[in-house]
Amino acid sequence: MKRMLLTGLLALWTGLAAAAPLPEWVNSVPPAEMHLGQALDTRSGEWLEPDELVERIRNADRVLLGEQHDNDDHHRLQLWLLQRLHSERPQAGLLLEMLTPAQQPLVDQAYATGSSSAALKEQLQWNPGWPWELYGPVVRWALDKQVPLYAANLDRSEISELYRHPPPLSPRYSEVAVAELRETIARSHCGRIDEPQLSGMLGIQQQRDMRMAEALAAAPAPSLLLAGNFHVRRDLGVPVHVEGEAPVVIMLHEAGKPMPGPEQADYLWLTPAAPEQDHCAQWQSE
Repeated sequence: MKRMLLTGLLALWTGLAAAAPLPEWVNSVPPAEMHLGQALDTRSGEWLEPDELVERIRNADRVLLGEQHDNDDHHRLQLWLLQRLHSERPQAGLLLEMLTPAQQPLVDQAYATGSSSAALKEQLQWNPGWPWELYGPVVRWALDKQVPLYAANLDRSEISELYRHPPPLSPRYSEVAVAELRETIARSHCGRIDEPQLSGMLGIQQQRDMRMAEALAAAPAPSLLLAGNFHVRRDLGVPVHVEGEAPVVIMLHEAGKPMPGPEQADYLWLTPAAPEQDHCAQWQSE
């Protein structure tokens, strides 16, 4: 009996030690929001504590983790989840939308020098469009833990060619998905994009998602892809192009916004919202 009690206490202590607290929120916390930091299982409607989410996905071979790019809290939770998953089982691969094939040799070389190099950002020829202060911690963590980093985006030369010669759209898209893709691309360009530019951008979006799906299939398991929420959506993003078993889709979701259903994601991880930015203001003033 005494041995059983000690074993039970040890198991309890180990579980508590593994349950690392979430990082403190950077963005303003909305009043009376009781589910911040929890994840909604979109099929059952059950709200999960962070460690329950880890337990649900720890055996998944492929995980897609979506973000809103300018939300600091999303980046902090991504790192938290990677650390927790890695403590449960070794992470075999981390794929980033923010890396291109041209950077892959530079990434591979960085494992020899490690993450302590003050010139790591320059060494990787990091794209300034992805703020290093947001993405650098995840990159450094992967280098420290010797978790292989894989490029999951297109090179600029590929994008230029696709813009000039848009490929046909995959028949895997539903009409609803195509309409939403076109509307979202138009809105993201502040309504100042017409044919044939719109078709070109739609072709690029498709090829980006196809490239991410290919990279995910080629990466060793278990692998996790970090990308924008639109890219990880089950109905019109990377999962549309995945062959075989569907990956687990987690979307970091801002409180106060409409909650997508299981057609988009398996889990919605609730965070405070980042301050709204009017990216079209400059164009509107011209």
